[in-house]
Amino acid sequence: MLIQTLKTLFNRDLDKLKFEIESYEFEKQIWVTEKNISNSAGNLCLHLIGNLNTYIGAEIGKTDYIRNRPLEFSLKDIPRAELISKIENTILVVNDALDSLHDKDLENIYPQIVFEKEMTTGFFLVHLSTHLTYHLGQINYHRRLLD
Repeated sequence: MLIQTLKTLFNRDLDKLKFEIESYEFEKQIWVTEKNISNSAGNLCLHLIGNLNTYIGAEIGKTDYIRNRPLEFSLKDIPRAELISKIENTILVVNDALDSLHDKDLENIYPQIVFEKEMTTGFFLVHLSTHLTYHLGQINYHRRLLD
C-alpha cells in the first residue's frame, strides 16, 4: 500500500514540477537568483532530478545513472524543453523502480548510508518524497516572486 501511495505522490509532485517550469512566463527567469535566493528554479530542478535518479533510479531501479551533484547547482541556462524532458524521464525511472518493489522490501535497510546511520527503504522513500515537496515549494515561490 505504501508503494502505491509513494508512486501517487512522486507522480503528482513531478507533474507539478513540470508545470512550474513550464509556467515561467520568461524562460530566462528560471535561472535568476536575487538577493538572498541562492538557488535558481533551474538548479533546484536539476538537483531534484539528480537526487531521484540517484537514490531511486540507480539504487533501487539499477539504472546506470551517475550523479554529478556539483553540476546540479553550477549549470546554467539549460533550455526549458531539456528540463521538461529530464523531468519526464525521471517520472519513468521512479515509476519503474517503485514497480520493482514489494511491500516487504520497504522494511529492508536502504543499501546506502545517507544520513550517517542505517534506515529502512520505506523511511528513505518517504524522505525523498518530502525532499521533493520542499524544493517544489521553493520553486513555486521563486516563480511567483519573479513572474
